Amino acid sequence: MADFARAWRTGKPERSARISFATPELLWKVLTAKRWELLKALCGAGPVSIREAARRVNRDVKSVHDDVTALLSAGVLDRAEGGGIVFPYDAVKVEFLLRAA
Repeated sequence: MADFARAWRTGKPERSARISFATPELLWKVLTAKRWELLKALCGAGPVSIREAARRVNRDVKSVHDDVTALLSAGVLDRAEGGGIVFPYDAVKVEFLLRAA
């Protein structure tokens, strides 16, 4: 209801991006614990270099570079203008459905 009220006041609907994964296994392969930690460090930070991202999560640059490459390929991170990377979302909601076979 809050989203509707905000859209009504501003005249602009709230937009959100969706990234889907074919299976839960693929989700967990892409969003590993280390990558989730990296996303938390980048959320709201604006554009940062890979070196700065590595410093924020206290990891080596090569490992963070590998994780950034995977997250860029999945569409979770974007390249920033002028270099670096950016996590372009204000929030993340992970949702999946488990059904009986």
